Amino acid sequence: MTSFTRRLFLQSTMAAAALAAEDLKPLEAEIAKRHDEGVQRLQAWIRQPAIAAENRRMNEGCDLMMRMLRDAGFDKVTKAPTEGHPGVFATLDAGAPKTVGIYFMYDVKQADPSEWTSPPFEARIVDKPGVGKVLIGRGAVNQRGPEAMWLAALHAFQGAGRKLPVNLVFVAEGEEEIGSPHFPQIVRRPEVLAAFRKCAGVYMPMPMQALDGTVTINLGAKGVVELELVSSGERWHRGPRQDLHSSNEARVDSPAWHLVQALNTLVGPDGHTPAIDGYADKARPLNAEEKALIRDAALRENEELAKKQMGVEHWVHDVDWLESLELLAGRPTVNIEGLVSGYTGPGGKTILPHRAVAKLDLRLVPDMTAQDALAALQAHLAKRGFGDIEVNMTGGYDPTTTPQKSALIQAQAAVYRHNGIEPVIWPRLAGSWPGYVFTGAPLNLPAGHFGLGHGSGAHAPDEYLVIESANPKVQGFDGAVRSQVEYLYELAGS
Repeated sequence: MTSFTRRLFLQSTMAAAALAAEDLKPLEAEIAKRHDEGVQRLQAWIRQPAIAAENRRMNEGCDLMMRMLRDAGFDKVTKAPTEGHPGVFATLDAGAPKTVGIYFMYDVKQADPSEWTSPPFEARIVDKPGVGKVLIGRGAVNQRGPEAMWLAALHAFQGAGRKLPVNLVFVAEGEEEIGSPHFPQIVRRPEVLAAFRKCAGVYMPMPMQALDGTVTINLGAKGVVELELVSSGERWHRGPRQDLHSSNEARVDSPAWHLVQALNTLVGPDGHTPAIDGYADKARPLNAEEKALIRDAALRENEELAKKQMGVEHWVHDVDWLESLELLAGRPTVNIEGLVSGYTGPGGKTILPHRAVAKLDLRLVPDMTAQDALAALQAHLAKRGFGDIEVNMTGGYDPTTTPQKSALIQAQAAVYRHNGIEPVIWPRLAGSWPGYVFTGAPLNLPAGHFGLGHGSGAHAPDEYLVIESANPKVQGFDGAVRSQVEYLYELAGS
């Protein structure tokens, strides 16, 4: 055991003892008493979708977010306008010596009901074999489920007549699922920045348990660029300006093939490795400490379970489990989210399309920036004769990093260990969230994710959250709510 690990263990043991001495029974009783109320609050939330990509019920989503905060005890709740969809800023002064920041999103991804076994906005509770009773719905795990659990923790404090052990500074946005293009406008408002400067750190509630009960602590997250590439006959000055009969393909250029040829230059011959000129020049390789964390994770996590959950049979290039994890944490990516051109309905329609669109996301590792990645892509296309293709960035942001030694991370580890779980420490989440506004200048705060409980299917059909767990190692709704209560106490003493 290294000296740092030993020190962490001793600190977490002392913290756990202090937490055990805290009388949590009234809060536990309130959590159990308010179980149905908390689940119903989540169901009502899921039944009111707010989908930024479709501009669907966004004002209603913002207003509902504000009402739920007031109901949970926040004394100041205000709407924060942006050039896009509005955000929410709120504070709760508990008279505590320490202040903690909270990040929420109130928007969700789109959902095609035809792909779901249960309607995505009905929030039905069903039995999932081997898992337990789960709530199925868009936003169940990403991100309304864990956010509703956190709100339930605040209601438990209210019901028990307890003051929160920390003051809270809260911010929510309605554009996370489209790359948070206007989130900095919320956080950089003078009154919001001033409030966050008082915070010891910022966290986002998230159910971090895998199906086998293991828990992961992320020390950061990849950045992302979301964009569209558009090839059109009009802009290219070749090909048709409107769809033509496909017989004309013999003598007229195809914008669709033009886009396919451009896309093919973005990755290497393996169809996977990024090949954009200069894109990864600043990408920081995994260091020795990060590789050691990944080696430990490879020994503790289950490869077959991971493949089963993802529905895959092989890792890229047939690499082994360890290398697949190193790629997950350390490799920048170039991904095609969607590719559309011409007719896509039933049967055939013999046309030469005048327009083709590809939706891409680029995942970024430390020392890369969203703006540098965008510039590299534009220069790469222009150099290869694809300068006519429109590059429309719709959202994105830089990676985040938080030190393992930070009080925010140590408090997470202490709560997990108090619950009998030795967490897996992971270099960075392979997904993304706009935590860079907290971890970067001018705030430079630690930031991350916390929570017990389990859910899966983010951005996919049949997204779910466990309400009553069939596995005693995995917490259901009430156990996840309790973990949020414990974390607030742990942060107060850290």
